[in-house]
Amino acid sequence: MKSPIENLVNLPNYFLADLPPEATLSPAIIHAACDTLKRNRDKYLLPRPTAVVVKTLCEVANDWLQPDNVFRKLALELGPAETGFSRAVLEKGLDGFFRRFTPENFQALLEQELGHVQRLDEFTSDSITGEHRLTMVRGPEFLIHIAAGNLPNPSLMSVVLGLLTRSAQFVKCASSAAFIPRLFAHSIYQIDPKLAACLEIAEWRGGNRDLEDALFAHADCLTVTGSDATLATIHAQLPSKVRMLGYGQRVSFGYVSREVLRDETIAQVITSAADVVIAWDQQGCLSPQVIYVEERGMVESDKFAELLAVELAKREVTEPRGKISVEESAVIASRRATYEAIAVHRADAKIWASQNSTAWTVVFEHDVRFQFSCLNRFIYVKPVPDIAAVLQGVDDIRGKVSTVGIAAPPEKMKELTVKFAHWGATRICPLQQMQNPPLTWRHDGRPALGDLVTWTDFEL
Repeated sequence: MKSPIENLVNLPNYFLADLPPEATLSPAIIHAACDTLKRNRDKYLLPRPTAVVVKTLCEVANDWLQPDNVFRKLALELGPAETGFSRAVLEKGLDGFFRRFTPENFQALLEQELGHVQRLDEFTSDSITGEHRLTMVRGPEFLIHIAAGNLPNPSLMSVVLGLLTRSAQFVKCASSAAFIPRLFAHSIYQIDPKLAACLEIAEWRGGNRDLEDALFAHADCLTVTGSDATLATIHAQLPSKVRMLGYGQRVSFGYVSREVLRDETIAQVITSAADVVIAWDQQGCLSPQVIYVEERGMVESDKFAELLAVELAKREVTEPRGKISVEESAVIASRRATYEAIAVHRADAKIWASQNSTAWTVVFEHDVRFQFSCLNRFIYVKPVPDIAAVLQGVDDIRGKVSTVGIAAPPEKMKELTVKFAHWGATRICPLQQMQNPPLTWRHDGRPALGDLVTWTDFEL
C-alpha cells in the first residue's frame, strides 16, 4: 500500500505546473489561462473584502505550521530532492515565513503601506487633509511574477501581496523551481478554491519568447526577481503599458562590535552568526557573505572565526547543507586552495573547512574590502578597527546591499544604525534577524505592497 505522501505526489491538475513533464505549453494555452484568470478575478476576488483575504491567508499559514499538514509533509519529504535544501533547512525557513502571517502583522502592513486597513475596499478619510479628501487604492488587474529559482519564500510573498491587491496573478517559475509555489497554490485551493482560481503557477526555461510575449501581452504590472542582466532582458521585452518592478542582485553583511565579544555573550553571537549563514544555505540576498568583527574585544576576531567554524561543523550534523552541483563544489575547492596557500605564507590569514566535503568554509583575512562569497556556507570573517573602515571597504557595493546585521549593545546599535543609514543601507537589524524580515519589510527600501497599487483621490 502506498504511503499518504506517495498518494499525494500526483496533485490534481489545477495549475499549469501540475501538467506532466511531457506536456508542452503553447502561446494559445497561455492566452487562455490569462483570460480565465481575469474573468475569475472579476467574479471571485475583486468583490472580496480585505479582511476576508487576510483571514484566508492566516488560515493557510496556520495549516502549513501543523505537523500533519499534507502540503508541509510533501515539502519536507520531497523538498530536499526537488529544491536542493535539506529537510532541516526547509523546515526552519518555511516555518519562519508562515509564522509572520497573523492578523496583527497584516494590519500593520496595510496601515504602513496604505495608511488605512480598508483603503483597498472603499474610500477612506485622508489623515492629512481630513474630511476634505477621501482616498482609495486599487491593484493591477493582471499581475505577473517572474520568480527567481533559488529560494521559494520571495515567490510566496509575491502571491500574498497580489491577493491583497485583488490582482489576477500568473507566477512564472524558473525551470524545475515550481515545487514549493505549486504546493502553496494547492494549499490555498484546499481552503478557498475560488481564490486559487485567480492564481496560476507555471514553469519553463527563461528565454522562450513565444510564451513570454503571450504572457506579457496581458500584463498590467510585472515583478521580476533575478540578476541585473535578467531584469534588463525582460524590461526590453515588455509592452510600453506594462509597469515593471525589478529586484536585482543584492548582497548582505554582518557587523559585530567588540562590546559583545565577551565570555558571557560570545556563545549567543556565534549562534546567531551560524543561524544566518546556514539559513537557505546562504543562497538569498539576506544571507551575509562577510562578517566584519571589531578588533580589541575580549574574544579576538580570529577566535571568533574559529568558534564560528566549530559551530558550523556541529550544525552540519543537525542542519546539513543541501546537495550542490559539481561546478559549485569545484568553485569552493578552488577558492579554498587559494586561501590555504595564502595562510601558509601569512600569519594574518587563516582558513577552517569541513573535511572530505565542501559543506562549510570560514576564511579569516585582514583585507577590509567586501569579498563576494562562493555561497553554500562559505563565509568571510574580517577584522576591522571601527565602522569607518567597514564603510570604506564596502564602498564598491554601495546601492547593492540588502541587509546589514549588527551584533552590538543597544547604545552602540543606535550609533551604528545611523551611520549605516546615511551610507545607504535600506535594512538594518540585529544579526540574528537577518534571515527573518517582518511582514512589513520594505524590500530594497521600497514599499512592497505600496509599489503595486494606484491611488485615487476623491476631493470633496
